[in-house]
Amino acid sequence: MKVVLVTGASSGIGKATALELLRAGHIVYGAARRTGHMAPIRAAGGRVLPLDMRQPADLERVIDTIVAEQGRIDVLINNAGTVLHGAAEDVPLNMARDQFEVNVFAPARLVQLALPYMREKGSGTIVNVSSIGGEIALPLGCWYYATKHALEAYSDTLRMEVQPFGIDVVIIQPGIIRTEFEDRTAQDLREISGGTAYGAMAEAMARKSETQLGADSPASDPDVVAAVIREAVEAGKPEARYAVGYMADKLLELNRTLPDREWDKLAMTATS
Repeated sequence: MKVVLVTGASSGIGKATALELLRAGHIVYGAARRTGHMAPIRAAGGRVLPLDMRQPADLERVIDTIVAEQGRIDVLINNAGTVLHGAAEDVPLNMARDQFEVNVFAPARLVQLALPYMREKGSGTIVNVSSIGGEIALPLGCWYYATKHALEAYSDTLRMEVQPFGIDVVIIQPGIIRTEFEDRTAQDLREISGGTAYGAMAEAMARKSETQLGADSPASDPDVVAAVIREAVEAGKPEARYAVGYMADKLLELNRTLPDREWDKLAMTATS
């Protein structure tokens, strides 16, 4: 039985992961801004904590609460994140900074807060939920992809630094998953780039986003990712990376093997 914190637990991958780990018998804290959406976690025996990733005091309070109640924290699952779509030329930099705050700096702060307790115990697992976007890039999502690339580089360095203390660092790379995460994609594209030089490109991608995650979409359910996260949490020696979900392995393999210009041509089909 491990003491686990799952951020972004109010929906999608975070909620599915919290419920999966509760079914496995772990002590799970789900944290998110929308505490009302975490009623299923509470009903399953989990603890629910309010958390705004943009508030440093919230980050400290969540870790302090868990340690005060349990005496330890064994697993940190950094799942909370935001996504932003628009052309690089068009996206206001204050929005880009906010994307980095939520997707990179807040998870890094939670790591700083949790590590002393893991190091004292001589064990622990940090799971950073990235994306296939941690390796690949597509048009009109530069800041999201930049945050996920940054999170993966951070995780790779962190893994080497904490390994001598018996602590594992795992990167999860979901593919195309059916969640609320992309609900604002079409709206963002139209609001940020719809009336600019990139308008035609933005409209084409907006239309595709409105159909690719519908009822008939082949996108994977969040439960698929949750099962892999549980596997990593319970493994004696977890892999450094787990690609999971629809198109994850295929797109990563294409990106790793195609010449850059060939990948660009493939990626641009999303905007045509």
